[in-house]
Amino acid sequence: MTSPTPLVQGVASAQSTSSLSFSHGFILGQISVVILLGAFIKFFIFGDAPAADVTETARVSARRRRNLSQKQSRASNAQHRDLNRKRSGILKSPPPLTTETILNKTYYNVKSHQPESLDWFNVLVAQTIAQFRNDAQHDDAILSSLDSLLNGSQKPDFLDEIRVTEFSLGEDFPIFSNCRIIPVEEDSEGQSRGDGGRLQARMDVDLSDFITLGVETKLLLNYPKPFTAVLPIALAVSVVRFSGTLSISFVPSSPPGPSPTTLAFSFLDDYRLDLSVRSLVGSRSRLQDVPKIAQLLEARLHNWFDERCVEPRFQQIILPSLWPRKQNTRGGEEDQPSAPIPERNLEHEARVELEAERAGMPASGSSVTGDESLRRRGWMQDGHYTMPGSMPGMMVN
Repeated sequence: MTSPTPLVQGVASAQSTSSLSFSHGFILGQISVVILLGAFIKFFIFGDAPAADVTETARVSARRRRNLSQKQSRASNAQHRDLNRKRSGILKSPPPLTTETILNKTYYNVKSHQPESLDWFNVLVAQTIAQFRNDAQHDDAILSSLDSLLNGSQKPDFLDEIRVTEFSLGEDFPIFSNCRIIPVEEDSEGQSRGDGGRLQARMDVDLSDFITLGVETKLLLNYPKPFTAVLPIALAVSVVRFSGTLSISFVPSSPPGPSPTTLAFSFLDDYRLDLSVRSLVGSRSRLQDVPKIAQLLEARLHNWFDERCVEPRFQQIILPSLWPRKQNTRGGEEDQPSAPIPERNLEHEARVELEAERAGMPASGSSVTGDESLRRRGWMQDGHYTMPGSMPGMMVN
């Protein structure tokens, strides 16, 4: 029996080596996948959320650092602003009005004036919110708006249709208190002003309620082909408590240009927003209240609120003209519904009246006699008509 040649031995050894390296690579790949999957489950799904106080302190510090950097950049750019304004020569120029002048004429001492309770304002706000909740109960317009917003063009492709499953506007009302007037040396855009700044009303806001929005959808895996995998998910986010400081100020129109007067409001960066997030992931074996999902949603909601109405950002509301106008007047007898006035066919009435004059009879439907109907053509005397402006005794047959 002949022994194998060296070439055959080399091929066999190469095949054994390649199969051994493939098996080693396959085993290492499986081990790495298991390790990554275990780390994902441990730190992402079952990871403990940080303490609420630590998270809130970190958020406040980040907001203050961001606000300080933005104020410094705006203060450096404010030096190049043009302050030349053209005034009309007809209107009398009033003396320069500063915040000190306004406070002196209104007898308001910033240092000694006690903060106000705003009880009357709380009642008005509560009535407005109660009416809004009542309208939402009898009309599905708010649900239609939420569906259009959630399923709009900005919805990502990996999400299926989002359906609202729970919605609650709460039962309590916000409480405003501790209102005080504070002069601010910056205008509404964070730029320094040389006329003493502006006046700003600051008040504390506290709301303890349960405002909930619940939705459900499906996460879609569209690779390598559409709907490769589907993962059902249900979320419910509730606002449990909100507390902060609200700042309100008027921004007057600045010439040149017909810019309207606006009401600007924002919140200080030391606000607190407590949320409650419930989640349910999966179809058969479901994971409930995943901590990492709650952290991601809370971070997104805080960023959304910070980018819109937390100083130095603010919201502006255009105010209508305060001059009294007839079209804005309501109340009184003018608002009482009156009986509609029937339209008159003047051509038909003139034709009937002319025929009645020729026949010497009063027109039908009219209480005017034949003599009275001829006043425009002259006065009748003894069967004859007098010419207007003629001498006495001259008659016209």
